[in-house]
Amino acid sequence: MERLSIILTFISFTGFDHMGEGGCCVQLIDGDGVFNVAGIEHFMNSVKLAECGLSYAVVSIMGPQSSGKSTLLNHLFGTNFREMDAFRGRQNFLSSALDLSAFIKSQTTKGIWLAKCADVEPFTVVMDLEGTDGRERGEDDTTFEKQSALFALAISDIVLINMWCHDIGREQAANKPLLKTVFQVMMRLFSPRKTTLLFVIRDKTKTPLEHLEPVLREDIQKIWDNVPKPQAHKETPLSEFFNVEVVALSSFEEKEVLFREQVASLRQRFYHSIAPGGLAGDRRGVVPASGFSFSAQQIWMVIKENKDLDLPAHKVMVATVRCEEIANEKLAYTSADKEWVQLEEAVQHDIVPGFGKKITAIMDKCLAGYDMEAFYFEEAVRTSKRQQLESKLLQLVSPAYQIMLGHIRSKVLDDFKEAFDKALEKEGFSVAALECTQSSMLKFDRCCEDAAIEQANWDPSKIRDKLQRDIDTHLASVRTAKLSELTALFEGQLNKALAEPVEALLDAASDNTWPAIRELLQRETESAISGFASALSTFALDQATVDKMLVKLKEYSKNVVESKAREEAGRVLIRMKDRFSTLFSRDADSLPRVWTGKEDVKAITKSARSASLKLLSVMAAIRLDEETDKIEETLLLALVDASNNGTKNRSIQSLDPLASSSWQEVPSAKTLISPVQCKNLWRQFKAETEYTVTQAIAAQASNKRNNSMLPPPWAIAAILVLGFNEFMTLLRNPLYLGVMFVVFLVGKAIWVQLNISGEFQNGALPGLLSLSTKFLPTVMNILKRLAEEGQQAAAPPSQTKPKLDSKVFRNSVHSNSTSDPSSNISSTEDGDEYPSPLRK
Repeated sequence: MERLSIILTFISFTGFDHMGEGGCCVQLIDGDGVFNVAGIEHFMNSVKLAECGLSYAVVSIMGPQSSGKSTLLNHLFGTNFREMDAFRGRQNFLSSALDLSAFIKSQTTKGIWLAKCADVEPFTVVMDLEGTDGRERGEDDTTFEKQSALFALAISDIVLINMWCHDIGREQAANKPLLKTVFQVMMRLFSPRKTTLLFVIRDKTKTPLEHLEPVLREDIQKIWDNVPKPQAHKETPLSEFFNVEVVALSSFEEKEVLFREQVASLRQRFYHSIAPGGLAGDRRGVVPASGFSFSAQQIWMVIKENKDLDLPAHKVMVATVRCEEIANEKLAYTSADKEWVQLEEAVQHDIVPGFGKKITAIMDKCLAGYDMEAFYFEEAVRTSKRQQLESKLLQLVSPAYQIMLGHIRSKVLDDFKEAFDKALEKEGFSVAALECTQSSMLKFDRCCEDAAIEQANWDPSKIRDKLQRDIDTHLASVRTAKLSELTALFEGQLNKALAEPVEALLDAASDNTWPAIRELLQRETESAISGFASALSTFALDQATVDKMLVKLKEYSKNVVESKAREEAGRVLIRMKDRFSTLFSRDADSLPRVWTGKEDVKAITKSARSASLKLLSVMAAIRLDEETDKIEETLLLALVDASNNGTKNRSIQSLDPLASSSWQEVPSAKTLISPVQCKNLWRQFKAETEYTVTQAIAAQASNKRNNSMLPPPWAIAAILVLGFNEFMTLLRNPLYLGVMFVVFLVGKAIWVQLNISGEFQNGALPGLLSLSTKFLPTVMNILKRLAEEGQQAAAPPSQTKPKLDSKVFRNSVHSNSTSDPSSNISSTEDGDEYPSPLRK
């Protein structure tokens, strides 16, 4: 326990840390050959090695164990590697406590250590290798020795070979196995680097360097010649693989001041060591600093697996891995970049002005960062990974680009629709469509140019084609709507111009009805087609389409006439009755006809029915073609003449011209009323108008009776025989005559006021009911007038009006009778009375 405490005290006293003026120092590979990945990553981050690009150098040192390698590196580069001298100065401190010889020997450098040189340009990394010929590993264990030597040659630009001066020229010198090892492992490199071997002769004697150097070079050449080489390098000189430099240093223990001066002079040679003419000015196959960690790790892994080291392939592999790492880092950075995130979010909602330039700038920034970090790697690998990065960036921005194009297409399409609607108010359809389409497509192209990404050779033709299809679809829909509106407009004009006139012409029903309809149809159709053709010329339609639409409009006009004719044919019976009623009930002056008994009812009936039959013949078929038919003659023969002939033809049913469903020489499509239907309509017409004729005849008979002043002769004879005594009484007493005269006047007045003959025309019972309600008021009115006239007769002459004679009284009665709506008796000033027209 006492010895352990002393050892711990010694360790704490010596301060074996690896931080000092020289900076960070890390064990790269331990004594068991384990690569310290975390350590080298920490080292690179601490000294910022990755930022150096190709402007850095790697220096390593080989030599026998305990030959002062670490001491030389610490003085030469200002590093803090462990030194055996640290123990020599403190042996007296511990000699009384325990024998430290075994402990001291065990504290030599183990594995490979890495440190940064202080104040040397360019950036220089120093590796301190475990010494060769160490007793800890034994005489036969040279595996790690060869592995570390190969590792140093693979990654170092300058290799310091530390050797004792007294070994020069000796066959069994300590440096001979070291040189053999170096040259042997060099053969395992498929394409070795051009490495500078700087031989450092330690503890130089008084023999001048000029004498020592030739001997050393001769020994080196012999070793090179005796080393087994591949067939490809049998005749390859040593200078093809190595630059050999020799320097001598005095003893550090005996001439420390001189040693420091020589070391300072040697240090100057490491400034700008990689510049042309420097120690490593013609080096080859340098790995960029950012890939140093990965490269060293992979090289050591290959060496540990005892494989031949192909440095060119290794360089490509390092470049591949590092460039891919850099590319992934840049891609991840760009994906999370604030500018890109905001741009991606903005393009989801609307068009982003300058989209292409912004995306191009983002990609340029990413690619520039990649180019800067990957600049020193293999060009082919760097270019390949750059292309992959560019491809991934394009994949990243492609959705946003497609959304942008979609926004552009939608915006241009909306603007086109708005502009096209406004243009239609000023220009024709085809001109507006052409101008708006060209303007919109040009606008789309400009917007696509603004959204174009320089790194991408994307063709927006598919979106452009879709926009063109959308525009064409909209134009087609608008064209269809406009043509429909235009067609509807002209059809409405035709309907207005034809329907009512055709109805009026059919209602007139004369021999010129259908010629007039044909003339009207032709005139209005030509006018409409002329205007329609002029309107269609603005749509730039092909002639076949225009002809088809004109034919369609012409057919429509024809259909209007036919539809109207069919509509009127459905009401032919009403028309016939109206015509009959008009002609029968009114005279030539269109005044109501008064049946006085002098009219020829039979002739009037025949004329009215003939006019109605004319109407039926006109309505029977459509005659838009100038072809004659015999419909009217057939109807006259079958209906009028047959009626006049009585029963002569009733027994001959087979000769009935109306016993058919179609007219001769008239197509069924043109038939409005078939012969059978005409016969049925005529029968119904006659039945419904028979009552009117009967009423006219009855009115004539009644009028004759009313206008007869004398009773029949037999009545006169009866009156004379039976009333002789009464007549004689009246002659004997004239007062009775006065009374009878007064009763006659009152009765006549009551007769006129009550319109008794008119009331009984509607029937006996309705007449009695009507007279019963009006009798008492009429009598009271007459008595009241008589009383007033009596009072006026008794008044003084100055206050009375002129005496009313019987004529005035009759006029008063007439005035009362005309004011009564139930009276149908007309009176004149002379007292003549005429019956009113017959009520229907």
